Amino acid sequence: MLSKITTSARRVLGAGAMVAGLLAGTALPATAQEVTLRVHQFLPLQAAIPSRAIAPWIEAVEAQSDGRIKVEHYPSMQLGGAPPALFDQARDGVVDIVWTLLGYTPGRFPKTEAFELPFLGKDAESSSRAFHEFVETHAMDEFAGVKPLAFHVHGPGLLHVSGDGVSRLEDMEGLKLRGPTRIVTRLLGELGATAIGMPVPAVPEAISKGVIDGAVIPWEVTLPLKMTELVNTHTGFDDPRGLYTATFVFAMNQAKYDALPDDLKAVIDANSGPEAAALFGRAMDEVDAIGKARAEEAGNTIRMLSPEETARWKAAAQRVTDDWIAEMDGRGLDGQALAEAARALVDKHAGE
Repeated sequence: MLSKITTSARRVLGAGAMVAGLLAGTALPATAQEVTLRVHQFLPLQAAIPSRAIAPWIEAVEAQSDGRIKVEHYPSMQLGGAPPALFDQARDGVVDIVWTLLGYTPGRFPKTEAFELPFLGKDAESSSRAFHEFVETHAMDEFAGVKPLAFHVHGPGLLHVSGDGVSRLEDMEGLKLRGPTRIVTRLLGELGATAIGMPVPAVPEAISKGVIDGAVIPWEVTLPLKMTELVNTHTGFDDPRGLYTATFVFAMNQAKYDALPDDLKAVIDANSGPEAAALFGRAMDEVDAIGKARAEEAGNTIRMLSPEETARWKAAAQRVTDDWIAEMDGRGLDGQALAEAARALVDKHAGE
């Protein structure tokens, strides 16, 4: 249940409870403390993560706290700002919890970019477990000021393009495609396309106006964007590893968490970590299947490139990985070790 209580109403209720306690000659018990948490994110409520991960998370937290934690869910940037501002909104306490795409702030989380490298991620659930473990082991220093609740990725990314679409590497030449992160926009450029960065909610209008020819997104994102109506071809690969994946964080303001009584911290902790990451990844996988089925129902063309053609794409994409490793080395980080750790964790969790 989503609880929406205005600030003025909370003040009235709090004042009334205080008066009642004083009249009774007793102090309010500590267990009566209630906390309201505001969750802010960039997609509509019916999208995969809001409906199948954030909503169940809210229900669990409210139930396990016996209603003492109330959670207000604000989708589609209802509290203001653009999607790239979300992480700072949580860090600075403008809101209490955010769900956001790490790539919205290019270069800010460099070590996490190991999971955005080409042809790395497999299914979203196992790869999300892998990503959560990777960040906890290698990159927690990049998240000062927030209490990370879950790190996750989406399912294998593929191409959604208008017109004749893409059936071989050469078809990328001249295409204008939206890329979600700096690594993926660099990848698209290496593959021959013109990469244009923009938040995902801007994609439908950009395609409708001819600003872009298509986008690289997983199947689940095609549903809220109505991509099957905007484009008529979808190209994936004969490989469990998708062209790319993108990384996300579900995070809480650290000061807000620290201010909670211990028993309510325990509720948040019980709904954080690898299982929360798996919940978010599983939501992506479930809706990937629905998105693909919707494209099939629409009669759109779905192409899965052969192993031989996929190998050509992997060879072309290798420069992105090599350049990223060199960039990390230049920052004093061990790029090769980070890339190898990411791949090893993906394979480990996919095999469990």
